[in-house]
Amino acid sequence: MTHANAFGDGERAAVYRAIAERRDVRRGFLDVPLPEDLLTRLLAAAHSAPSVGFMQPTRFIVVRDYDVRKAVQDIFSEANHQARESYAGEQAERYSSLKLEGILEAPQNLCVLCDSGSKRGHGLGRRTMPETAAYSSVCAIQNLWLAARSEGVGVGWVSILDPEKLCKLLHVPEHLTFVAYLCLGYVDGFALEPDLERFGWERRTTLESVISYDRFSEAGKR
Repeated sequence: MTHANAFGDGERAAVYRAIAERRDVRRGFLDVPLPEDLLTRLLAAAHSAPSVGFMQPTRFIVVRDYDVRKAVQDIFSEANHQARESYAGEQAERYSSLKLEGILEAPQNLCVLCDSGSKRGHGLGRRTMPETAAYSSVCAIQNLWLAARSEGVGVGWVSILDPEKLCKLLHVPEHLTFVAYLCLGYVDGFALEPDLERFGWERRTTLESVISYDRFSEAGKR
């Protein structure tokens, strides 16, 4: 049964398709900058995300300059080397084979920040859980990611970075918290499954294994 407030069949299918086909893209970026109106649509989708107390804490830095992106990639390379040293044997070899960023390949990058101390929203929802400010920024990222997939735009989240060095490079003021560094641009295609699953780093868990009812159960049983 379809509720009266539900979208039509085609609209619903498009939403679920965007969710299912969203990928963390690290390769295949085309050397074509996103048109300004498209980039604005994606940022508007992010800005319209839900936020605790309607505080709208998310701030964006669009990074296009090659030299700045090269400096970011240098920060990644250093962190990536340190991460690689934490693995051994076959897992270390597998880690080395993974492509974990597209900082220079993507014509534009996006740094996502959170103003967790903003007075907007008057503290509603943050007194017992101040971290919900950052959660709000993550909701903004997901909005952008799904909108990007519907536009044929790839997004890759680069988490192997030293936040302190990155913030210094981008002149981020101290009252803002670094949340994410994204690579975005048109791509030559989207993989059928996530890269980390495709290349054997990890397997997808089942939905049933993560659902509990009424009380938490490690086995995810009713």
